[in-house]
Amino acid sequence: MCAGPRCLAPVVMTNLCAGIIFAIQSAREMARFGSISSLGGIFAAAFCRELAPLLTAGVLACQVGSAFAAEIASMKLTDQIDALKMLRTDPIDYLVMPRVIACAIMLPILTLLALFCGVAGGGLITTQVYELSRASFLDGVRTYLTVSDVLFITAKAILFGGVIAVASCSRGLTAALHGKGVGESATSAVVTSWLALFVIDLLFAGVSLFQLM
Repeated sequence: MCAGPRCLAPVVMTNLCAGIIFAIQSAREMARFGSISSLGGIFAAAFCRELAPLLTAGVLACQVGSAFAAEIASMKLTDQIDALKMLRTDPIDYLVMPRVIACAIMLPILTLLALFCGVAGGGLITTQVYELSRASFLDGVRTYLTVSDVLFITAKAILFGGVIAVASCSRGLTAALHGKGVGESATSAVVTSWLALFVIDLLFAGVSLFQLM
């Protein structure tokens, strides 16, 4: 629930608005050169492959990652982690792994929904404002967003989800034993997750660049 349905509204709104904004800015520049018909391909290459997965993972990091870190930090502060150890229960297996699995399962689903919302928003604004036919926009998206691209985006989302959960839980488990430490762990979890997401995405982009070369 925390990693999936509760993130649904922020993910939909973020990607819908981002798709509209990206389409407006791209179409305005492409219209100057008379290449507005290629907007669908540009949208698929930039928004669908890169921006939508990052934005969706960012929403998960802000909403879920901070909650995970604060929750586990509070458990550590109130000696619940030590109680688990006394009961011979591994905190990693009991607290961390379920969160990692939940994020790794739900983030790809949210990312696919984000792609749909972004394309819907971008297609709507371009057909209404720039008089580009919906069929032309969608044909461009389908041409440049292949099945292998969708599978790659899904795999990247699985990795993003696992990284967010691991970073957040680790910050919670290493939080300082005072009230301020709970807030610091939540903040640190979000910052660490964001940095990790961009570094991983940069590595993926570098691999793709070397493959082209």
